[in-house]
Amino acid sequence: MFDVIIVGAGPTGLMLASELRLHGLQVLVLDKDPEPTKVVRSLGLHVRSIELMDQRGLLDRFLEHGKKHTVGGFFAGLGKSWPDDLDTAHSYVLGIPQTITDRLLAEHALELGTDLRRGAEVVGLSQDEDGATVELADRSRLSAPYLVGCDGGRSIVRKLVGIDFPGEPSRVETLIGEMALTASPETLTAVMTEVRKTQLRFGAMPLGDGMYRVLVPAADVAEDRAVPPTLDEIKQQLIAYGGTDFGVHSPRWLSRFGDATRLAEHYRSGRVFLAGDAAHIHPPTGGQGLNLGVQDAVNLGWKLAAAVEGWASDGLLDSYETERHPVAAAVLDNTRAQMQLMSLDPGMQAVRRLLSELAEFDNVNRYLIEKLTAIGIRYDFGEGHELLGRRLRDVGLKQRGRLYELMRGGRGLLLDQTGRLSVAEWADRVDHVVDVSDELDVPAVLLRPDGHVAWVGDDQEGLVATLPTWFGASAA
Repeated sequence: MFDVIIVGAGPTGLMLASELRLHGLQVLVLDKDPEPTKVVRSLGLHVRSIELMDQRGLLDRFLEHGKKHTVGGFFAGLGKSWPDDLDTAHSYVLGIPQTITDRLLAEHALELGTDLRRGAEVVGLSQDEDGATVELADRSRLSAPYLVGCDGGRSIVRKLVGIDFPGEPSRVETLIGEMALTASPETLTAVMTEVRKTQLRFGAMPLGDGMYRVLVPAADVAEDRAVPPTLDEIKQQLIAYGGTDFGVHSPRWLSRFGDATRLAEHYRSGRVFLAGDAAHIHPPTGGQGLNLGVQDAVNLGWKLAAAVEGWASDGLLDSYETERHPVAAAVLDNTRAQMQLMSLDPGMQAVRRLLSELAEFDNVNRYLIEKLTAIGIRYDFGEGHELLGRRLRDVGLKQRGRLYELMRGGRGLLLDQTGRLSVAEWADRVDHVVDVSDELDVPAVLLRPDGHVAWVGDDQEGLVATLPTWFGASAA
């Protein structure tokens, strides 16, 4: 018997599986594809996702395969430099292909005991007040108290439960692939420099081993984006924009993506939840998609675990949608804005020039980067201290090393600099750490398992009043 069935073995589904396994739940991940995809959709992790990997003890694995970048241009290609005062211990973008991210997250999920089944296509779904049942293409059926659709923008789970997916269809499309080319580096640089003065969806980035990641606008929007482009299509478009096809040949894979922007009306239908691209799709500008999904997973995981274990407070599961739906809406808005800023329309080019000037102000530049990296998010926990609802950066401790090193188990954590507080009746769900940090100027903070601050203060009464909201009734 499974506690949770996850449909989709991409980064969102795999991260969610690991979060659930930290709490001992029996988790099954189903994916219709027999093998992991070779298509590299995402090229990196932003600050908040890097922090989450650190909190779960995974960051060293990612750093081994990635490269740190602290360059500008992440918001619509605007060239302002990387801010030097971001509120994080990880002030960089980690360049790492999605195929490697997928592999590392799959390895972690399997190490924790996740049941991962590939080549298992969901074709039917039903639910009642006790749980959800999926029917697979081989006519077998599997059931669990909860099911989460992490199966991408064409989510069969979302369609089967009837959750609306309003938004705008693609208006422009981009061809992408990994391939070899014969053009000299000098020719490549010269053509790209000229074309990218106006068209930022054009270029060829070296990957090593003589291979390049090639990007070029499509001639029009395909009826079925699931059908990859041909090499001839890419050659024609490279010539149309750059006057040369760079001698591209021997593609490893080819794909296409559009600028469709859609947000699920709800993230929950009874016992079924949506996360990642199943809940929201948007243009890849700013590299936010994978990161948004991983952060969905970390928000949802501990809440589902609380429900299965029987201690979830009223409304805890609903807080997943309450918190994450507005975050996705904001990402959709900033990607819409970025796509407009990349338009060749003279009016939008004028707006772009104006915003480029504004981005020279440090506060504006930092604000834009905080949006992309998700460290500016503040959930609405009501009035209170400025830290309330925000994630807390990693801080050094006098005795216990680093804060994030104490969050490996996915539990709540009270960092108590007074030594006078207690979580005794919630000790099965919340760790109590008495230590001091020179980087934290509040007496104590209560952190949820996702690292967001649930309470700030120094009085036991206030702490006890807050604990049930996030960690259920006391065990007394």
